[in-house]
Amino acid sequence: MENLTINSPYLQLEGLVVPEQTLYPTFLFFLIFYLLIMVANIGIILLITMERSLHEPMYILFCNLPFNDAFGNSVIVPRLLGDLFKPTSERYISYTECVAQAFGFHMYVAASHTVLMVMAFDRYVAICNPLHYTTVMTTKMVAKLTASAWGIALVCVSILLALTIRLNRCGIFIENPFCDNASLFKLSCENPYINNVHGLIYTTSLLGSLGCIALTYAKITAVCINRKNKTLNSKALKTCSTHLTVYLIMWISGFTMIILHRFPGYAEYRKGAALLFHVGPGILNPVIYALQTTEIRRALLKILCSKRVIP
Repeated sequence: MENLTINSPYLQLEGLVVPEQTLYPTFLFFLIFYLLIMVANIGIILLITMERSLHEPMYILFCNLPFNDAFGNSVIVPRLLGDLFKPTSERYISYTECVAQAFGFHMYVAASHTVLMVMAFDRYVAICNPLHYTTVMTTKMVAKLTASAWGIALVCVSILLALTIRLNRCGIFIENPFCDNASLFKLSCENPYINNVHGLIYTTSLLGSLGCIALTYAKITAVCINRKNKTLNSKALKTCSTHLTVYLIMWISGFTMIILHRFPGYAEYRKGAALLFHVGPGILNPVIYALQTTEIRRALLKILCSKRVIP
């Protein structure tokens, strides 16, 4: 398709392109996974809300993660499923709706990162300064950390998209399963110098924060190794390994998607990575935390057993 339209109010979204014979299996696959993601993540939030023993800073901060997973998948998957049965030539989306979807997607990405940062801080205080944990991690501090995580994500995403939507567009075709900043950016026909500078600063900031998280967990590991209490060390390392597993899943799929945006020849792999970035963490996070965190597993079993006892 030739990019002839300038600043069109409507864009054509490629969506998910699958062979006709696999249309229904693909629809069922994403529908089932979406329902599982919603049930698992909302279930974790309700479990922590209802169970008094889980009303601790670590679990309250963790609630942001399943909320974000449910939010991020709701931004992408329903639209993806709705367009699946339409021909690619009929998958139109308004520019405003596309920008809103891109905003939701990048909020999901940024908040995934910032929430894991505040969770790392919580573990650092708990393990490296256990005597001061209750005085540092007060209800007020938890509220501040939560607001900071979402506030920083909001500011970063707002600047990112504001710099993109100011550009004039020479194209209307979004070559991606959903709208994101990179796809909108590719429609531009203006000098992207400011966007490139901001992108460099944004990437540097992400790498810097990644380094901070790595140093935090390195410090935690060092403290655990030097301690003589094997039981506490085992519990601390198990909790941190859970956080790092979630973090690595997010970063591997996220970086794969970003890197492949630079190589048009690998577009199909990029689209797969983009979907993995949503479906993967969304379904794995509750499973990892339920299996690795003894308190959550115990609370879940307690509720299930109480339901079974009731006639």
